[in-house]
Amino acid sequence: MKILVTGVNGQLGYDVVKELNRRNIECLGVDIDDFDITDSAATEKFIKNYLPDCVIHCSAYTAVDKAEDNLELCRKVNGDGPRNIARVCKEIDAKMIYISTDYVFPGTGDHAYEVNDPTGPLGAYGSTKLEGELAVKELLTKYFIVRISWVFGKNGNNFVKTMLRLGKEKNEVHVVSDQIGSPTYTADLAPLLCDMVITEKYGTYHATNEGFCSWAEFAQEIFKLAGYTTKVYYIPTSEYPTKAKRPFNSRMSKRSLDEAGFMHLPAWQDALGRYLKEIEE
Repeated sequence: MKILVTGVNGQLGYDVVKELNRRNIECLGVDIDDFDITDSAATEKFIKNYLPDCVIHCSAYTAVDKAEDNLELCRKVNGDGPRNIARVCKEIDAKMIYISTDYVFPGTGDHAYEVNDPTGPLGAYGSTKLEGELAVKELLTKYFIVRISWVFGKNGNNFVKTMLRLGKEKNEVHVVSDQIGSPTYTADLAPLLCDMVITEKYGTYHATNEGFCSWAEFAQEIFKLAGYTTKVYYIPTSEYPTKAKRPFNSRMSKRSLDEAGFMHLPAWQDALGRYLKEIEE
């Protein structure tokens, strides 16, 4: 089996390539310097030259607030890019894993969203990621759509690294407490994606570390495990306005994993503890 991984310079792409190498599965990690996914001809040429059995598509435009002002670029990367890749996958009969997001949902209520629940993105980032989902579904039958949330990994910037930096600089931080979701450690997610790719259990999945928390609770656990005394003040979203609306409810059900016989990821607290050790090293 031969696998092409996009977004190798990002958090998830980095860990997926690392896991494929650990399993001795032939793979190639690529990023924007190799080819531009928004360029249909360049995408086709590169993928047909490599001829993978599967493309794990981890690259995306993820700057949620900037997306509101850069809708055209965001749409090219998150909508047209996956469509270009899916089109070539169809031609060469390759599988595709498309990484999506909790932002495809409206983020209301306090239930855990099921994979087939109605979508309703709040902003540019979520709507363009949904466009990517729809393109993959339209063109392929051999696809895995995997929705994730609150990502943290070694190779990139994330909420954990931001809190560690602020914890060193300040005695107290104010963090929103009314947005609820599940952190996702890329080193835990990567093995699941590699488990999926060797199967034909196609469909849409939700994959995050187990358990739910608010951003404020997440911050508090970061400081506790890192040994910081920084105090966390819980604030409502209304006191921390951002360009793009954030979903209040990012809980996602793992029933899809259960039905396909895939393992759940470990608890987010456990994942965070291992991550802090990883970045210390």
